[in-house]
Amino acid sequence: MASEEELFASVDALLEEEPRLPPPAERARLREAAGITQARLAVALKTSTQTVKNYENGRSEPKSPRLEAYQRLLKGWAAKYPAHTSPAAPAPVLAPQPEVPGTFTGSGAPEQAEVAAPVQAPTALAAPERPARSATLRRPAAKKPAAPAVDPRFPHGPLAVLDGDGSAYGAGGIVLDCPAATIPELVEWTLRESGLGAAKLNRYGKDSDPLIVLTAAAAVKLGLPERLEGLEQRRSLRLPEDHPVVKQVAKAKWQLTQRGFGPWARIYRKAQGRERQCVQLAILSWDALDERSWPGVSEMEPADIARVLGVYAMRVITPRGSTAVSGLELMTAMRPPTKAVRDEETGNWVSGYNAGSLGAEPMDPAPPEATPEHPVVVSSGWTGGFLNEEAYQWVRSVETLSDEECTLPFAVGLDLNTAFLAAAARLVVGLSAPDHFHAPKFNPKIPGSWLADLSHIELDPRLPSPFAPDGSRPTGPAWYQTHTLAYAQELGHDVHPIEAYLRRETGAYLDPWHDRLKNAYVDTLADMGVTKDLDDRQFLAAMEQHKQNDPALAAVLSAIKATVKGGVGKLRERPQGKHYKEGETWPALSRPTWRPDIRAAVISKARVNMHRKLNNMVKMTGLYPLAVLSDCVVYPSPGESPLDFLPYAASGKPQPGAFRLGPTPGLAKLEGVQSMLWAVDLMEQGLNPARHIKGGDAVLDEGE
Repeated sequence: MASEEELFASVDALLEEEPRLPPPAERARLREAAGITQARLAVALKTSTQTVKNYENGRSEPKSPRLEAYQRLLKGWAAKYPAHTSPAAPAPVLAPQPEVPGTFTGSGAPEQAEVAAPVQAPTALAAPERPARSATLRRPAAKKPAAPAVDPRFPHGPLAVLDGDGSAYGAGGIVLDCPAATIPELVEWTLRESGLGAAKLNRYGKDSDPLIVLTAAAAVKLGLPERLEGLEQRRSLRLPEDHPVVKQVAKAKWQLTQRGFGPWARIYRKAQGRERQCVQLAILSWDALDERSWPGVSEMEPADIARVLGVYAMRVITPRGSTAVSGLELMTAMRPPTKAVRDEETGNWVSGYNAGSLGAEPMDPAPPEATPEHPVVVSSGWTGGFLNEEAYQWVRSVETLSDEECTLPFAVGLDLNTAFLAAAARLVVGLSAPDHFHAPKFNPKIPGSWLADLSHIELDPRLPSPFAPDGSRPTGPAWYQTHTLAYAQELGHDVHPIEAYLRRETGAYLDPWHDRLKNAYVDTLADMGVTKDLDDRQFLAAMEQHKQNDPALAAVLSAIKATVKGGVGKLRERPQGKHYKEGETWPALSRPTWRPDIRAAVISKARVNMHRKLNNMVKMTGLYPLAVLSDCVVYPSPGESPLDFLPYAASGKPQPGAFRLGPTPGLAKLEGVQSMLWAVDLMEQGLNPARHIKGGDAVLDEGE
C-alpha cells in the first residue's frame, strides 16, 4: 500500500502537469461573459484576431510573455464570472472604442467581429439596459488621419519574420503565433491562417505572394542548416535534392522553382482558378539580405526586420529575392505583359497583349545591343562592334589644372540622388523588335542604336566627353543610343548615322516603375526628416544626421536605391557560372525583361544629364570638375560646403540647369569633402577622387 508521502508526490506531479490555462471552451466563455470581442482581446494581447480564435478552439497555445498576460486576464475574469452563475449586475457600459474592422480567416473569407450578447441581470435587480453594440463600433468624435486601406484578404500585411519560438512578427507591430514544426506545415499555415499577402499593383497583375523571413533559430527549428557553406559561388547556394527538408516538401505535394531551396525559396502548387498557392521564404542566416543593399538589417531584432521589410513592401514591392530581382519584378508588376480580352469569335475571355508592356515573350536584341557571348552575336558572326553606354568613370588630367584651381583649399563631392531613376522619367523606349536601316536620317524621337562617327567634334579637355564612359574623344565610328546622338545634335553638331537598329513601336514603359520608386525614395527621406520644404542650408544639415535618426528607415532608403540600380542592371544580366560556353543561352534570356537596349537608354540619358549640368556649371561659374564617377562629381572649392561654389540668383534661389541641392531624384547632396592636395595627389596616381571622396576607403555605389 502506498504511503502518504508517495500519494502526495503523485498528486503534486499531477498538479504540475495541469495546464496553465483553462480549457479552450472556458477561455471563450470568460471572454464572452466580460463582453469583450475577439478583436478587442487581440489588440490587448498585441496579436491577431485569428490567433485569439486559435487559442479558443485549441489549435494553438500562447507563448511567454503573452502566456502570462493571457493567464492573468483569464484569472481576473474567472473571479468576476465563475462558471454556472450570473453576475449580480450587468457589466458597466464601455467607453466608445475605435472602430474594429471585420476579421478575416486564413481562407480570405470576411467575417464580422464577434460580439458577445449582454448578460441579463436577475429581474429583482433590474438595472438600466446596456446599449446594444453593433459588430462595428463607432469611432470617437475626434478625427485621426486615415490609415492606408487594408486589403480584407491580407489583414496582417505582406510578410512576417519568424523567430525560433514560433512568433511571427509582421508589419505594423503585429505578432502571430505560428505552430508549424516543418516547412510544409509553415507553408500551409501561411496560406490558410496567417492572413499574409499583398494586393496586385496593377489591375492586370497578380497579388504578391506572402513572404516568411526565417531567423537562424527558426531555420534550425524547421530542420534547415543554420548556414550553407562549402560552395564556390553564393548564387549556387541551395540544399541538395536529397536533403530531408526538400524531401518533405515533395512528399507534401509542394514544388520548388528551378533555383531550388536557396536563400530565397519559392514553394508552390499549381494555381486553382485565380487562387495562387505560393509562399516565398527568405533565410537570413543564408545571406538572403545582402549587407550592401540592406545595411545592418540581418543583425536587427525580428520586429525591427519586419518593420524594415514591411515599409519596403508597402512602398516598393514585397521582396522576391535580391533588390535587383525586386527591381525587375516591380517593372513587370507595374506593367503586366498580358490582360484578359474577349475573343470576338467565341465570346470567351483569353489572354491578350497589355498595351505599353514588353509582352509575354522574350525578344532578341539587335547585334550591337547584345553582349559578345549572346547567341545572336555568335551565330551571326557579328564583328560590327557594340554599344558602350555605361556610367562615367573619368578623371581630369592634372596638366589641365590652373594655378587658381590648385590654390583652392577643398575638393567637394556632389552626388546626384538616384540618377538612373531620374533618367527613367518620361523615357521613351522600344516595345517591338528592332529593324535594320542603312544611312537613315537621324530622328531624336526614335529609340534605337545608331552607328555614327563623332570623332570630328572638338571637346574641351577640362570636361569629359559626353560620348564615352571614360570621357575620351571618339576615334572613329561607334554605336550610340538615341540620347547620346541627340545630345551631340543639341550641342550644335551634325549627325549622319551610317546605319541603325530602330524600333517602330515605342512607349514610356518605365514610367509607373519610376513613379513608384520616386515616391518611395522621397517619402522615406521625408520620414527621416529630409523634406522638400527645407532650404539648402537646412537640407545639408538634415542630410548630415538623417541616417542616425532612424537606422531602420536608413536601411529602407539604401534598399530603394539598390532596387533602382539593380533593376536597371538586370535588364542586361550576363551569364553566370564557370561552366557557361559562349553562344549558349542562359536563364535570363527567357525573360521579356532581358532588354539591354532599355538599359542603354537609361544610362545614356543619365550620362547626358550629367554632362549638361557640367557644361552649364562652366557657363554659370567658370568651374570645371576634377573627376566624375557615375553620378558623383568632385569640384575644387573655396569652402567645405557646396554653397560655396554652386550658382544662385540674386534672389538667393538656385540657378536652373546647374547642380541643385534637394531630396528628389536628379537633385544633388553632399557626398564628401577632402583637401585639394589630397585630390590632386590621387589624380597624379591615376586614381579617381570621386571614388574615395567620402573618406577612408569608401567606394561609391556606381549608378544609383
